[in-house]
Amino acid sequence: MRQIPFRACLRMAAVAVLVAGVAGCSEGVLRPHGPVGEAEKTIFLNSLGIMLAIVVPTILATLGVAWWFRASNRRARYLPTWQYSGRIEMIVWSIPAMVILLLGGIAWVGSHDLDPPKALVSPEKAVRVEVVSLDWKWLFIYPDQGVASVNRLVVPVGVPVSFRLTSETVMNSFFVPELGSQIYTMNGMVSRLNLKADQPGLYPGFSAQFSGDGFSGMRFTVDAVGKEKFANWVEETKGNGRSLAMESYEDLAKPSKNVEPYTFGSVKAGLFDLIVNRPTGAIAKGN
Repeated sequence: MRQIPFRACLRMAAVAVLVAGVAGCSEGVLRPHGPVGEAEKTIFLNSLGIMLAIVVPTILATLGVAWWFRASNRRARYLPTWQYSGRIEMIVWSIPAMVILLLGGIAWVGSHDLDPPKALVSPEKAVRVEVVSLDWKWLFIYPDQGVASVNRLVVPVGVPVSFRLTSETVMNSFFVPELGSQIYTMNGMVSRLNLKADQPGLYPGFSAQFSGDGFSGMRFTVDAVGKEKFANWVEETKGNGRSLAMESYEDLAKPSKNVEPYTFGSVKAGLFDLIVNRPTGAIAKGN
């Protein structure tokens, strides 16, 4: 059997890693489609650049020292009694200190500018969406439109979306990589998040927190459409005749896997607040 040369194996491995890296950038946090995702990408790249400013010289210095002080180099000076150098101490401590200050500044500014409850600046009025993580699916309630959907979130392009999020059972995590800001959902508590899609398209969302047997199928799609298409979708949804009240919600909240998207044409007013204020484990107890 013909053996592949070692250098050829290295080239093949390098090509495979490059292809995998490029393929991974086709969607996700490095391909944002909203202001929040774009700002998070900027923070990521800035932080990476600052860290590389110390990592790359350190790697090069390590290789350079190893090469210079090799056994065959007669010019390298061996100084066994060397103890202290103020210049070296200054360099060793000042560069990491500057890196920490810069990274801390980026984190400080970013944490305030991208605070999840902070409303996005826009002339458009935000669309309100109430999110409930269930076993193992997502419920999206539009309180102003009076409709709801399961495992499909339809939003108008260029309009901020103001989320209130909770969980029926265990803690979960709401994440749309191309729009930004992963945030947790917890039973009996309300989290807040603001996002916006700048371009029409289908953006995958999923649960980033393991929550049991059906976790792998706990995915949804964000469908960013024009304002007119969003209004048409609302009207079509209202005409489907399916109603979401507490009784139908209890059926919906029962564990199920890989649920196909569907909608509710009407929603009981204040249902989200009733879900938040229910006793923990009410579905399991039959309350």
